[in-house]
Amino acid sequence: MANTLSRATGDTAIGEGDEVVITEMEHHSNIVPWQLLTERKGATLRWFGLTEDGRLDLSNIDELITERTKVVSLTRVSNMLGTINPVAEIAARAHAVGAIVVVDASQAAPQLPIDVTASGADLLVFTGHKVVGPTGIGVLWGRSEVLGALPPFHGGGEMIETVTMARSTYAGIPHKFEAGTPPIIEAIGLGAAVDYLDHIGMDVIHAHEQAITGYALEGLASVPGVRVLGPLDAASRGGAISFELDGVHPHDIAQVLDSRGVAVRAGHHCAKPAHARFGVRASTRMSSYLYTTPTEIDALIEGLHYTRSYFKVG
Repeated sequence: MANTLSRATGDTAIGEGDEVVITEMEHHSNIVPWQLLTERKGATLRWFGLTEDGRLDLSNIDELITERTKVVSLTRVSNMLGTINPVAEIAARAHAVGAIVVVDASQAAPQLPIDVTASGADLLVFTGHKVVGPTGIGVLWGRSEVLGALPPFHGGGEMIETVTMARSTYAGIPHKFEAGTPPIIEAIGLGAAVDYLDHIGMDVIHAHEQAITGYALEGLASVPGVRVLGPLDAASRGGAISFELDGVHPHDIAQVLDSRGVAVRAGHHCAKPAHARFGVRASTRMSSYLYTTPTEIDALIEGLHYTRSYFKVG
């Protein structure tokens, strides 16, 4: 979805000498499309760095977001560090210079109540499979004046007002962005998923996520040689926790845990720049959600102790 947004906003708003601002903790889907766009348009890509505890370094915000800035695009919650970012504060600075704010809410939508107006976002996206929905579909929310100013990025049936051999005119929003037959089954599935989460209550989900994340952080702190990447307080982060274990490669950790029925992910999690910032090539990541129990966290921690014993580290 970031690629779609960069094409839509960038081709109309960004030119030579303009700037796009992102952050060092972005998922690759919110880095690579902006690199492609700025290269194509002769613009400049800039970014917020990270502090030692995995938060955005806002000390130079006035130097980064200037009159040359056209777009500021950032994640609400990091998929690797778990950091919850102060989007509203950054959006206020961006709007002061007339920039558009794009928010990647793929990690936030599953676990945080989202007030799009209060966030300051002009465009906000998230993907369906992160909110217990199907793959292949997601959500783009945008302020009507922003969406109305954007040209279509796909052409075909259903997105037109009228067509002649000489020219075409386009339907209003959202239809002008929805060429062809929509993913009907996926849309129904996504709607059911959103209804399900709404029935539980996002406040309830968020409270559970913070509690289980806090429990996990305490457990990880009990394992010698574990280094958590990102904030160490549950209130400042989401449920995805990336970590290192001294003397053991992340892929080995994942394989041993898998043999014990504990599912984690190992690698760079499509966030290589953030890993590079902390001097690591890869990490192991646990991800909790509304169905995660303390017993499952205990199994992870026991598995890590077993991993240390298996590889004879420490």
